[in-house]
Amino acid sequence: MRLVQGKGCILWFTGLSGSGKTTISMGVEHELKARNCLVELLDGDVIRKHLCKELGYSKQDRDTNVRRIGFVANLLSRNGVVAITAAISPYRATRDEVRRMTENFIEVYVNAPLEVCEARDVKGLYAMARSGKIQGFTGIDDPYEEPLNPEIVCYTAQETVEESVAKVINYLERLGCVLNLSEAVSLDSEIVC
Repeated sequence: MRLVQGKGCILWFTGLSGSGKTTISMGVEHELKARNCLVELLDGDVIRKHLCKELGYSKQDRDTNVRRIGFVANLLSRNGVVAITAAISPYRATRDEVRRMTENFIEVYVNAPLEVCEARDVKGLYAMARSGKIQGFTGIDDPYEEPLNPEIVCYTAQETVEESVAKVINYLERLGCVLNLSEAVSLDSEIVC
C-alpha cells in the first residue's frame, strides 16, 4: 500500500448531549475509511473513560477534558490523520483556545433544540438533571455556548444523518482535505487523505 501524504485536519463536533455528534461523526468516519483515509474518532464518552476518568464536571475539569482532546487531535492531524472529535465541549473560549493551538481546525456545530435532545435521551440524563439527581448538566443548569462562526452547522432536527454526513464530507472535499469519491476510487488501494 502506497501512502499519499495529505494534510490532516481536526473535525471538532460540538453540541448538546443527544444532538447527534457521535452518530454523525461515526458516519463521517465510515465514509472516510471507505475512501482509504487515515482517520481516528475521539468520542467524548470514550475519552472520559480512558484519558480523563479522574475529571469531574466542573468548568475547570470540562476545560481540561477539552484541552486534552485537542492535544491528542492535534498530534493526529499534524501527522496526516483526519482527527474527528465528538464531545459536548460546552464553553466557547475553550473551543477557541483549541482552535488557536492547532492547524486545520474545522468546527462542526451539531445543532438540535433542547427538547429534541431530551426526546432522544436513551440514558435518561436530562430527566435526572431536571429532577436534581445530576447537577451541572449542560443545557439544563450549566450553559452550552453555541459557536459563533462554525465552519459547518448540522441541523439534526431537520436533516437526516446522511444529509449531515454529506455536508461534512462535501466541505472536506472543497477544502482539499479529502479527494472526492471518484478520485479516491481511482487511486484504489492508496491512502489518499
